[in-house]
Amino acid sequence: MRLNELSDNPGATKQRKRVGRGIGSGKGKTAGRGVKGQKSRSGVSINGFEGGQMPIHMRLPKRGFNKPNRKRYAELSIANLERAIQSGKIKKGDKLDAEALVRAGVIRRAHDGVRIIGNGELSSALDLHVASATKGALGIVEGAKGSITVVEGKPERVTRDKGVVAKAAETAKKAVKKTAKKAVAKTAAAVEDAAEAVSDAADAVADKAGDVAEKVAPKKKAPAKKKPAAKAKAPAKTAPAKKASPKKAPAKADTAAKAKKAPAKKAPAKKKTPAAKKKSSDE
Repeated sequence: MRLNELSDNPGATKQRKRVGRGIGSGKGKTAGRGVKGQKSRSGVSINGFEGGQMPIHMRLPKRGFNKPNRKRYAELSIANLERAIQSGKIKKGDKLDAEALVRAGVIRRAHDGVRIIGNGELSSALDLHVASATKGALGIVEGAKGSITVVEGKPERVTRDKGVVAKAAETAKKAVKKTAKKAVAKTAAAVEDAAEAVSDAADAVADKAGDVAEKVAPKKKAPAKKKPAAKAKAPAKTAPAKKASPKKAPAKADTAAKAKKAPAKKAPAKKKTPAAKKKSSDE
């Protein structure tokens, strides 16, 4: 047998009647009420009608299975009792009634009494004076060499002291501070270890760099001396080259001027030759 195979007896459940869903459903239009008449209207109650006076089902009190004077207990589990023992709210040998439990901060309010419930174990014997207790809880308390006394009557209304809340807050703050200090100490130790590792690595790198520098240093000094000499010669060669260029330019200009003047002198020379010949012939 499985959970998905569970089913009720055949015919135990029926689908509800869905009226007014069309002619094909069999209960459409008049929804099985027939045609006209008082019973076909809504809001009609003939069988329970008493001529306008208050019906009996409205006159009688509605009690049923709700107990009018039932008691409301403040349930306290064995696990919460053990937590209260571990935290120091409850001590061995104290008389623990509803008022004491409220003042200690184990329960918020007592209502009509305290009821011990639940399963578990107790580390110390307790003397409990409560309104009720289950068989299992009674066995656990007696097994821890404690006792439960059933007390009748509603306990007095007691409020929890403010000191309990303040103490709980202080203990919580102290716990948080302790955990924070531990975390800070761990992180500080980790940071110190990392810093030491980094410093060791830096020293190792510096040593290796020193060894490499000692090996490479004499090779780098020789070319360092030659470079300034080469730089000094370079400007000496370029200086006269710049001075020679302006001297060459006028030389070219003088040759061009002489070339222009020469044909100017030769032209009259060619013209004078025949005239000179004529003069010489006339003479």
